Amino acid sequence: MTIQTLTRQDADKALLQNQLDSQRRAHHANPVPSYQQRVQDLKTLGRMLREQQEAIVEAICCDYGSRSREETLLLEIYPALAGIKDAIKNVKKWMKPRRRHIDFKAYPLSKNTVVPQPLGVVGVIVPWNFPINLSISPLTNIFAAGNHAMVKMSTNSSRLAELLKEISPKYFPEEKLSFIPDYGEIGPLFSSLKFDHLIFTGSSTTGRAVMRSCAENLTPVTLELGGKSPAIIAPDFPIEKAAERLIHWKMVNAGQICVNVDYLFVPENQLDNFIEHAGRLIKKHFPNWQSPDYTSIIDSAAYQRLWKTLDDAVDKGAKVYDLSEGELKRNDSLRKFPPHLLVNVNQDMLVMQREIFGPLLPIMTYSRPEEVIDYINAQPRPLAIYPYTNDKDLQNRYIEQIMSGGVSINNCVLHVGQHDIPFGGVGESGMGHYHGYEGFLTFSKLRPIYQQGPIDLLRLMRPPYGKFSNRLLNLMLKMTQ
Repeated sequence: MTIQTLTRQDADKALLQNQLDSQRRAHHANPVPSYQQRVQDLKTLGRMLREQQEAIVEAICCDYGSRSREETLLLEIYPALAGIKDAIKNVKKWMKPRRRHIDFKAYPLSKNTVVPQPLGVVGVIVPWNFPINLSISPLTNIFAAGNHAMVKMSTNSSRLAELLKEISPKYFPEEKLSFIPDYGEIGPLFSSLKFDHLIFTGSSTTGRAVMRSCAENLTPVTLELGGKSPAIIAPDFPIEKAAERLIHWKMVNAGQICVNVDYLFVPENQLDNFIEHAGRLIKKHFPNWQSPDYTSIIDSAAYQRLWKTLDDAVDKGAKVYDLSEGELKRNDSLRKFPPHLLVNVNQDMLVMQREIFGPLLPIMTYSRPEEVIDYINAQPRPLAIYPYTNDKDLQNRYIEQIMSGGVSINNCVLHVGQHDIPFGGVGESGMGHYHGYEGFLTFSKLRPIYQQGPIDLLRLMRPPYGKFSNRLLNLMLKMTQ
């Protein structure tokens, strides 16, 4: 490592530390912002999105190489603004102290209260796949809870990161909010800062490194990771309707969604029907592959990784169906990857070992629900499961017997877009929650407060102990029966 590299790292670390110190001083100057201030911060966040909407859309498209305006508006701008509106509506209720039960026998006329208070400065590490949604959604909860935030963007979101860094000071002082572009070495430095909380969205591999950095400072961490989320089509569910919904979500953002379906279970006698419907749907919705309606793979490394994954599956015996019918060739200049269905897959294939993050859909057949349950439970716990069935008993069976971060029934992904339910993983797919009230709690300290009443019974239990104290203890223990 050169002296120049060391000097740059030292300078970057000093810059980050200065920003953190500035935000912490601002927090200490106003540790519990008022309801009015929080609402104002949320409204300003929404105003920034609205006023800079077209510049944001263009920057994201440039970072991808090709991404439709409609996709960014629908999946990034809209949910972010809707989440802000929901938080403004509810933050007054979320902020209220909550009375809790008191043991009147031991503490008569005393009072217990839980008060949510801001943590201070929160670090946010944002991935590239939905960089506005996955920065603004945490910020909504962070500001509702009364905190300050430093947001590190992805190296693959360079244009957007520079734009946000430029425009943010027009709306927020840097001691409230700062956006930090990542040019290669910032990530480890950022996660090593002593934040009051850190939220990371990204891969499990990077998540482990982030968690190790947070452990050094005992920084509480929320990890939103990925994994292999399965979908299951039951025999009672119309195969055409299931195909329409599954294929739609597998094509959104070219499959680059952490909660996307990663493999599919289809009844043995429905496999051919599903493949037929999938091909027809692709022709209908993507008549021109060079249209911006079909998103590019984010960079060359990810594009080549998908080809390697597909080649590995073919070499190991998978039968593949190119849904572009050969129209998308290798080394496409816009990195548009042809969607494929893969059957006859097995655990030796890369496509079944790691998160795909692209338009490849492995399909497995089954005859009994037990086969599905046993297979999924033998894998790391997924971020989501997607059962397609109108049978309530079967829905409950899959939900009760397969643990996952979340569930969408008879569709994919949509549980993530609900503002009044939490979003988060479990096990290797993550830990902690945000969205809605649970997000407010994640970025708050729930301070338990006991207030002594006029009667202090426990003063009767001070030494020297004797007959009276023993009789009183026996009475108290008897009252617990």
